[in-house]
Amino acid sequence: MDGDSAESERFVKAALLGVAVAEETRRLLRLHFSPAEVGADGRVHVEVPYPDSAVVETVLEVAAECFGQTHQDALDSLLQLAGFDDDSLLNRPAC
Repeated sequence: MDGDSAESERFVKAALLGVAVAEETRRLLRLHFSPAEVGADGRVHVEVPYPDSAVVETVLEVAAECFGQTHQDALDSLLQLAGFDDDSLLNRPAC
């Protein structure tokens, strides 16, 4: 296997891992989404108990560090990926 093939394979595996993490996070958030409290500022409060909260916190930590984001930016991106946004790619039917 040449260098380009090995690099391509690592990229594909990383992409698959990213999708798996997004799907698992989506499942965890949806599991705890109801009932949710909506604050006066329009923000939604979702209580995620331990041990699921540890998984979500770790995903936020890694995403913030990887993409140079604040935790709030990482959370906003995560919520979009988790399907709490009409534009989420995960809301589209599989091909």
